[in-house]
Amino acid sequence: MLNAISGGEDVFKILLLIAIGFIVLALFRAYQRSLGQPPSSRREKTVEDMVKCAHCGVNLPRSEAIYSGGDFFCTPEHRQLGKK
Repeated sequence: MLNAISGGEDVFKILLLIAIGFIVLALFRAYQRSLGQPPSSRREKTVEDMVKCAHCGVNLPRSEAIYSGGDFFCTPEHRQLGKK
């Protein structure tokens, strides 16, 4: 009976070692894949000009601003209210 219990412990140890081996292999492969990838998209973003709303003075990206009458505005309401 004692041999059957210790045999089960040996099987558990072997399965545990195999599982640890798979985890180490997966981490190693993930690391290798990350070395071959291009730089993160965060670095690829271009710098965008900031403009100031002519009404309230808030700064916002040019692509999000509303251009009207030679001035930039942050919302249609501020465009209607005009320059301060």
